Amino acid sequence: MQPDSAPALTVMLALNDASRARVLVPAVRARLDAVATVLPVSPRGGFLDDPAVAAALPEVDVLLTGWGCPKITPEVLDAAPKLQAILHAAGSVKSIVDPSAFDRGIQVSSAAFANALPVAEFTVAAIVLSGKRAFRLAAQYRIERSKADPHGMPGSYGTTVGLLGASRIARLVADRLRTYDLKVLISDPYLNADEAAGLGAELVSNDELFRRSDILSVHAPLLPETVGLVDAHLLGLLKDGSVVINTARGKIIDAAALERECVSGRLDAVLDVTDPEPLPADSPLLDLPNVFITPHVAGAVGNEIARLGELAVSELEHLAAGRPLQHAISPTEIARLA
Repeated sequence: MQPDSAPALTVMLALNDASRARVLVPAVRARLDAVATVLPVSPRGGFLDDPAVAAALPEVDVLLTGWGCPKITPEVLDAAPKLQAILHAAGSVKSIVDPSAFDRGIQVSSAAFANALPVAEFTVAAIVLSGKRAFRLAAQYRIERSKADPHGMPGSYGTTVGLLGASRIARLVADRLRTYDLKVLISDPYLNADEAAGLGAELVSNDELFRRSDILSVHAPLLPETVGLVDAHLLGLLKDGSVVINTARGKIIDAAALERECVSGRLDAVLDVTDPEPLPADSPLLDLPNVFITPHVAGAVGNEIARLGELAVSELEHLAAGRPLQHAISPTEIARLA
């Protein structure tokens, strides 16, 4: 009886040890080993800094990357002539993969969708709780030890939710909000009205988004042109008592302008990200009852991180079977990524 043949694909892992243990949990690692031969060497510094890693690169069909992966430069690509795909078991690949990879016909995939799921869930929870101003009321209850008048609460029915940016996360949020009695607005320069309608949302300008929203959720990518995008002008368009939610990046909002609005009590904020991050210990935002801050936990944490490995290995299974990748990234898309 002939022994089973070895898997056709050779994979090099390029993620730090802490990430590897959380991303490639035993069940996921078993799936990986079933479809590929995993090399025993991984980069600790640059790919070409370790002679053993550099010597193994000519054998590599697939790089399975993640947090801690060094830059995949043109020189690294030259040293890996058999490379078919870079499968990133994390979010954005923009800072890791040199654009010349696309010119060489190398497929690039990202597990950003798997990381987007918990962010979307967190955001929807924040929107629902913000409809009742639960964060402000909980803080007041803790301080004053007295029950708030329920007749003074706005409630969620018919609330207008604005999504700034039609990112992967924003689209997941919009889809989940379909089950609520809410009005959803969205603003994005790359979205048309029909696409917005398909998300169950109305496409509007940035000014109209802020003017009409009761709850405004930020989902724009952090790019040079989006730094400070949410400025004093846009914040000033929000109605008194509106809520600003940010699960994207802190620098998208003008920090000083947001602080002024929150200190005045005119706006509430739910912030998973801030600028700077973390906030200085003397930041007034940390003590305001109308500001709820979490330490950048909306994305994958704990057991949610295994989703990243599941997605990356699923992509590897597709590749091994000759099927298209489900989360491939194009050169055009990577240009828009944070």
